[in-house]
Amino acid sequence: LELGPQTEQEIRRKLEQQVEQDRFTDLDRHLVRQARDRLLDMRAALQADEGWIRQSLQTGRLRVLEGRGLADEIAPGRWRLSPNLEETLRRAGERGDIIKTMHRGLRAAGLDAGASDYSIFDPGVPRTRTITGRIIDRGLHDELNDGHYITVDAADGCIHYVALDPHQEMDDLPLGAIVEVQPLATGLKPSDRIIADVARWNGGTYSPEFHYEHDSKASEDFIKAHVRRLEALRRQNIVRRFANGSWEIPDDIEERVLALAKKHARYSGRVATLSYHSLEAQTSAGGATWLDRELLAKEPLPLRGDRFAAAFTEALERRANHLVHEGLARRDGQTVRFRRNLLRVLRQQELATTGDKLAGETGLEFTTPMDGMRIDGIYKRPVQLASGKFAVIAKSKEFTLVPWRPALERQRGKLIGGVMRGSSVSFHFGKKRGMGIG
Repeated sequence: LELGPQTEQEIRRKLEQQVEQDRFTDLDRHLVRQARDRLLDMRAALQADEGWIRQSLQTGRLRVLEGRGLADEIAPGRWRLSPNLEETLRRAGERGDIIKTMHRGLRAAGLDAGASDYSIFDPGVPRTRTITGRIIDRGLHDELNDGHYITVDAADGCIHYVALDPHQEMDDLPLGAIVEVQPLATGLKPSDRIIADVARWNGGTYSPEFHYEHDSKASEDFIKAHVRRLEALRRQNIVRRFANGSWEIPDDIEERVLALAKKHARYSGRVATLSYHSLEAQTSAGGATWLDRELLAKEPLPLRGDRFAAAFTEALERRANHLVHEGLARRDGQTVRFRRNLLRVLRQQELATTGDKLAGETGLEFTTPMDGMRIDGIYKRPVQLASGKFAVIAKSKEFTLVPWRPALERQRGKLIGGVMRGSSVSFHFGKKRGMGIG
C-alpha cells in the first residue's frame, strides 16, 4: 500500500538474492508447499516465461540446499527435501540476525572483534561454560513477549549474545555492568527427587512433618530448603500448597520439572550482576567493589584475548593505586598489601555515606545495621551501590539499609522483619502496612 506494486524485475531480483541466502526464504516456502511427502518433481514444464525463470531459480536453490545437506537429488529432476529443512534454515537466519545485532553493538561501544570471537550463549548445550564480563549492548530480541538480550564482552576473549528470560529484571543489567552468566541446570535437583520420594511414601502429599518422619536425620534448615524449592515449583504451577502447610505433589513431578527446564533452555539461565558499576566507575568508588573482591581473590579470574582482559587488568591496577592513596593498602615492592577486613570497611563506609544522604533527603535518622540486630519496618525500595544492592527498611522515625533479596520485591510497602546474620538477613514477612521513607 505504501510503495505500490512490485515490478517483474524487482520480483526477479528479490528471488535471485534468495538463492544463496542462509535463511528460510520465499523460494524455500514455495518448494515446501510443492512437495508431496517431501518429494519434488521439477521436470514438469511450466508454460509462461516467468514460470521458467522461477523454476530455474528454484532449481538453483535446490542445488544450494543440496550442498548444505538439506536436499538430495534422487533422480534427474526429482528431489527429496530434508525433514529439518525449515527448522535448520530458520535457526541459521536467526543466527545471521544475531551476528548483525552484535556488529552494531560493538560499533556503538567503540570495540572491534574478529569473526571467531562471536559466540551465541546456548544454555542447553552441555559444553557451555559460565562466562564473566561486561555488558556492552542490550535490547529486545522478542518484542511479542518482551524478551531482552545482552551482549557480554567476556573474560574468555569472546563476545557473547545472551537471550534473557522475559521475566528478567533489566534494571539490574545496565550498560557497563559486570555480570556472570551460568548455563541452566537441565537435570533434576536432588531436592526434587527427595520431595517426590516423601510424597510417594505419603500418598502424594509432602509436608515438613512427613519429611522428618521419612528421614529423622534431616535438619530443620535442610527441610526449609526443600520448602523453598516447593515455593519455586508452585510459582511454575507444578505443585499446589494447602492452607495447613502441606503440598500436593503430582505423580509425574520429575517429568514436569524436566519439561520446564527444557522449555527455559532457550534462555540464558542464571544471570548474576557482580557489579552495577562499570570497570571505570569501580576504580574510584567508595564501596566494596567487584574489583576489590578480585584483588583479594586467591584464584585470579582466567583471562584470554586482549579486549576485556586489557581493560580489566588496567582497572585492577588503578583500583589498587586508589586504595593505596586512601590509606587502605600499601605497596611492599611489587606487592600490594591490603588492610585487614578491607571489604567490610569499604562497605560500612559506603553505607554510612548513603545513609547520611538519604537521611538528609527524608528527615529520618539512619541506623547502621549490626550483626544480630533485629530488622523491623516497611520495605520501601532498593538502592544500587558499589557494594551491591541494598533494601531501604523504614520505621516512623528511622531507617536502615540491609542486603537486598529478590523475594523482597513482592513485599514492597509491607511490614517485614528479620535478623542480621553477618552480611545477610534472615527475613520473615508480615501483612501490615505503615508509613516511612519515600
